[in-house]
Amino acid sequence: MALISPEDLITQLTDARARTCALIDQLSEEQLTGPRLPTVNPLRWEIGHTAYFYEFWILRHHYKEPPLISGIDELFDSIHIPHESRWDLKLPSLDDTIKYMQQVKNRVVHHLSNSKQDAARDYLTQYAIFHEDMHCEAFTYTRQTLEYPEPKISLASKLSDTTNQIIGDASIPSGTFLLGAELTDNFTFDNEKWAHESTVAPFKISRVAVSNGDFEQFVNAGGYRQRDCWCKEGWSWLSDNDIEHPIYWKFDRQKNCWQVRLFDQWQNLQKKSAVVNINWYEANAYCRWSQRRLPTELEWEVAASAVPSEDSAYLTDKKRYFPWGNNNPTYEVANFNGETLGPIDVNAKPLGDSAFGCRQMLGNVWEWTDSLFTPYPGFTPDMYEDYSQPLFGNTRVLRGGCWATRARLMRNTWRNYYAPERNDVFAGFRTCAID
Repeated sequence: MALISPEDLITQLTDARARTCALIDQLSEEQLTGPRLPTVNPLRWEIGHTAYFYEFWILRHHYKEPPLISGIDELFDSIHIPHESRWDLKLPSLDDTIKYMQQVKNRVVHHLSNSKQDAARDYLTQYAIFHEDMHCEAFTYTRQTLEYPEPKISLASKLSDTTNQIIGDASIPSGTFLLGAELTDNFTFDNEKWAHESTVAPFKISRVAVSNGDFEQFVNAGGYRQRDCWCKEGWSWLSDNDIEHPIYWKFDRQKNCWQVRLFDQWQNLQKKSAVVNINWYEANAYCRWSQRRLPTELEWEVAASAVPSEDSAYLTDKKRYFPWGNNNPTYEVANFNGETLGPIDVNAKPLGDSAFGCRQMLGNVWEWTDSLFTPYPGFTPDMYEDYSQPLFGNTRVLRGGCWATRARLMRNTWRNYYAPERNDVFAGFRTCAID
């Protein structure tokens, strides 16, 4: 694994903390507490937890320093504090929480600034930065869930982009493929380890994700009322919750069109944008209705990473780190970092195409796969043992990242996982042809 310099870690840490602060800025004490919901945390607890993660692993685990605050474990240790009790904790004030966050950051920066590379420390620091990045994405979808105003992030003016519309499927040949991360890759999470030979049959996958316009056809055709479109568990979820359309949609009868809520504002449905806030049940139902299917996790990574032979007859042994190659992400190739405040046209970013011409496989919206989240052969947990293990077997795999995901996290091998009923996360999907 390539080592990152202490200077770069300080830059990343400073950037991650600035984003955390931007995502809670101008929220009231009541908003920072929020209602008790199973899908969100009280934001005032969650920001303290992100700082605690650095303190616990770097300052206390690695440097053996004493806790900065007496009793801090009883406040911010997510492993031992049940989700439903986080609203009942006697948390420090917001000002004191921010002071604690700054104390932790100062101590970590001190260690990074005053010593050379330390592989164990730098791994833990990178882990903690990525942990904060993932919570920043959670802060963002919490603001969406709770109908808070859009965050005031320094943006690239919606990142206008030329598009060339593409339709149809990419044809992927059969072959063997190394699924997962390799030893020479940069930082990897335990569930990506390690690359193992897998055989894939030929398949056809959509070049673009399903758009709002595509999904609107399913809704207008009565897809949410057609029992045969839904698996047993999906129909129960739909019926029990009286679901008739995607969670943030409503039909404006005066305008005779669907509208979608983005944070606290309603706007007309942007038909070319990727559909988002769709759960696995809804994605699977759309596939049944359209006589398609979701890709498996293996198929998704092949479409994103593999390189075909010149005649496209077979897969070569080459594998790309990103769909477009091995160069780091830029705004020309993907929609990430939260700077569009929502999904964009599924046809945008042609420079980010995979070797098979699949567009936006990183960024814009997370993509559901048909695969259960399970360990790779020989799996062993990393130091944060509960990162993956508790979710094996009862969640579905998503791939690719979304518009709110930080670029430094994204890569073809990264696996995300959510329960199939979760429609609060920024997830969409693409489809495969049925053989």
